[in-house]
Amino acid sequence: MNTDRASSKPLMMLMRGAQLLWVRVALMALLAVAASTLAVLLEDVIPATIKDRIKPNAVMPVLTILASSMLAVSTFSLNVMVSAHNAAASQATPRVHRILLADTTTHTALATFIGAFVYALTSIILFKAQLHGPGASVAILGVTVAVVVLVILAMLRWIDHLSDLGSMDNSLRVTEAAAHGSLMRSRIAPALGAQTLTDATLMPENADPILAPRSGYLQFIDLRRLDRILEKGDAMIYFNIAPGEAILKGRVIAHAAGLTQEEHAQVQGCLTISDTRTFEQDSAFGLLVLSEIAARALSPGVNDPGTALDVINRQERLLWDWAQTPRDGATPKHDRVFMRQVAAADLIESAYGSIARDGAGMIEVVDRLLEALETLSQSPDTALCKAASDMAYHARSHAAQALPLATQRARPGGNPPDSAP
Repeated sequence: MNTDRASSKPLMMLMRGAQLLWVRVALMALLAVAASTLAVLLEDVIPATIKDRIKPNAVMPVLTILASSMLAVSTFSLNVMVSAHNAAASQATPRVHRILLADTTTHTALATFIGAFVYALTSIILFKAQLHGPGASVAILGVTVAVVVLVILAMLRWIDHLSDLGSMDNSLRVTEAAAHGSLMRSRIAPALGAQTLTDATLMPENADPILAPRSGYLQFIDLRRLDRILEKGDAMIYFNIAPGEAILKGRVIAHAAGLTQEEHAQVQGCLTISDTRTFEQDSAFGLLVLSEIAARALSPGVNDPGTALDVINRQERLLWDWAQTPRDGATPKHDRVFMRQVAAADLIESAYGSIARDGAGMIEVVDRLLEALETLSQSPDTALCKAASDMAYHARSHAAQALPLATQRARPGGNPPDSAP
């Protein structure tokens, strides 16, 4: 599990940029223009016998067909992508739309189609402007054959991908994968690789407050840059917030000792604050998105307990893997930064809190939820064990109020204990 992206803002921004659709499309379009104009440079190395056999009239019809067809295919594919994303957002949760926007298969297919269109259009323009010499047709034909092969492969992959795009199964799968990555990073590097801030941590008396530069969700803390700011003297910083929390401009988010006012501003520059939550350092966000999918499935208008059961299974796997993964016992990489590590109770609440409430009236959901919590209460992580036991008590309490039949309430899943564990 690579944790470099989880501590460096430039790497994080680079990875975010790579997940943008227009970036990959623009790169492919530039490559197409370069391939078309490269024919001018290759003209002198092509043998005369081949130049005489392949003329512009042999290439122009293929380029014309490629340009017109790729424009139609690109437009159709964009419409399909938008429709599939809207369907996923409406039947699952709006948060899943952001995950689908980073789908590399869709990006590659669209980039290939648009790149082929740009290549064909550029080549046609160069031919019509008579900027290509008599030998350029050979090079253009060779590149065109390669482009056609790439288009065919992209179409086959795109057709296979369309059968799953926007479905509930795909939404659950990509959300689980995103949640798994952030959870494992938080497990391997507790407190994001910084010193763990606890109630027993002693903060210097001369520590000054650092205020939030804007309102929003804290998405990312650039710990590598913080290390460079704090490397002089005995400077230390203590964060009382964690990625994923909502903050308000002007509120205290940390305390720092040994820093100047200018360095306070630099610390503020290490924070990425925006209007939405993201997965890079927010380990509970993926579990929350999955629980939102289950909550919508359990709503009276949808009434789909099967999806809720699937979500419970996936969250059980995620939390079990999290508990089974050994923590990094090495010295914290960022030893001048103190942060709270993710609490097991917060993970359990994000995963199962809404399901315990919204699924309390369905005995199949209650039984499966309590079964998952019973399994997690036997995990190697003692904090997760207690959190799972506490959530099981709350789930039984909800079920005792919501289950319609006395026989269901009398079952182990529907009858809460006399007192909380």
